[in-house]
Amino acid sequence: MRGRVTAFILTVLGLLISCNEQKATDKQAYVKEIDRWHQQRIERLKKSDGWLTLAGLLWLREGPNTFGSAQDNDLVFPEELPAHMGTFILTDTTVRVSLLPEAGVTINETNKIPEALRSDLTGHPDIMRHGTYSWYVIRRSEKTGIRIKNSASPVLRSFTGINRFPVDPKWRVRARLVPHDSVTTIAVPNVLGQINKIRSPGRLVFEIDGQTLHLDPTGEPGDKEYFIIFGDASNGQTTYGAGRFLVVPAVDENGETWIDFNKAYNPPCVFTPYATCPLPPQQNILSVEVPAGEKVWGHH
Repeated sequence: MRGRVTAFILTVLGLLISCNEQKATDKQAYVKEIDRWHQQRIERLKKSDGWLTLAGLLWLREGPNTFGSAQDNDLVFPEELPAHMGTFILTDTTVRVSLLPEAGVTINETNKIPEALRSDLTGHPDIMRHGTYSWYVIRRSEKTGIRIKNSASPVLRSFTGINRFPVDPKWRVRARLVPHDSVTTIAVPNVLGQINKIRSPGRLVFEIDGQTLHLDPTGEPGDKEYFIIFGDASNGQTTYGAGRFLVVPAVDENGETWIDFNKAYNPPCVFTPYATCPLPPQQNILSVEVPAGEKVWGHH
């Protein structure tokens, strides 16, 4: 009898050890997955036209706007560029450009000037270049501006990465989508003081430490992913004061998905004053602290 009991205990212990080993293996695989995701994020940031290269944001006024590095221009560009390069003409939402031949500016790598410049909202803006600098038209509600980038940006050259919280599977949580009753858009503010109405599929409801929480994602019908702008109690301390971003898979046939806060990342505004970041809607500011994902840039 004693031998049978001993054998049973040994079997149970073996199963427990095996289970713990499997959990450890699963966690190691998960940590590696998050590390790969973060490395890809860093590689995108370090591209020659990524967020780390922003060098200016200038808003156009209706009518002609001269531009160049000289102080007598309406739009004063970085000092490394020619003193006078040309004129942007804003008519309602349409932007045209005339260039001084001696400025040496190209558009889409050619000397051909389009009738009107495409903005970033088209997904394929017309890119003007001179040396390491490039610039193009952006639209933000009623505002039209010129975004300037520099592939030799000091911010890009000095960038060494972003510190993160330790990866913890606890912060990957199951969520279910509760469709909005009638509203199909949510109000999303941005750093310019504008409010944009953006399509939302519903409210994602989940639990952390037994507390029921929710976030409103944005996304169009048929999208494979949702975008979330959220804040939490760590903002302004270990994380960026204006919140962070998340991308999550669209819900499955059961109306469920996973929110992985280990993939929470900083908005572009943490790196540059020339971004126009959206801010968390009031309903997306969590009362709990989320020590997962990226810390504020420069925080150890």
